[in-house]
Amino acid sequence: MKVILFNGSRNEKGSTYTALNLVAEELGKNGVETEIFWVGGRALTGEIDALVDEAVEKIQNADGLVFGSPVYYASPSGELIAFLDRLYWKGEKFLRFKPAAALTVARRAGTTACLDVINKYITYAQQPVITSRYWNMVHGSNGADVLQDEEGIQIMRTMGRNMAWILKSIEAGKQAGVAQPEAEKKIFTNFIR
Repeated sequence: MKVILFNGSRNEKGSTYTALNLVAEELGKNGVETEIFWVGGRALTGEIDALVDEAVEKIQNADGLVFGSPVYYASPSGELIAFLDRLYWKGEKFLRFKPAAALTVARRAGTTACLDVINKYITYAQQPVITSRYWNMVHGSNGADVLQDEEGIQIMRTMGRNMAWILKSIEAGKQAGVAQPEAEKKIFTNFIR
């Protein structure tokens, strides 16, 4: 089993990376392979299509996903939003039914609004949402600060364990003959006629 963790921060090795690593460590302890995919550095430099193509290729071989972002103005980074807009448009059929989690990192506030934005993408593609024992957030201005947030660290570990459990449960269901739901053709209702 494999989980791709997407780092939506402009800072490749900052607080979001630290939080994603906490989740990845717990997944590893539970026998799940991980890879951190940095979105932030390329999403707004004219490489968005190539970045999304790379991500779609990786997602096809992944069992679960984690989308991490710092909080900018009570929202995910512009880089992550641009990436998710393109990813969910281009790769929805590969995202469907893959468990996913959102995590946010903030110095102080805006985390719940940021989580809400990311979770809306996840629910768009019928993906099971992975939760923790509280909202999937940690606080800190940098990686060292994040490692001082004991509650946030526990939340990241719990999220990793929960993701591993859901992935193993899905695999056990497949082995028992439980079929994945068939995706219906989307119905679009326009209210202006």
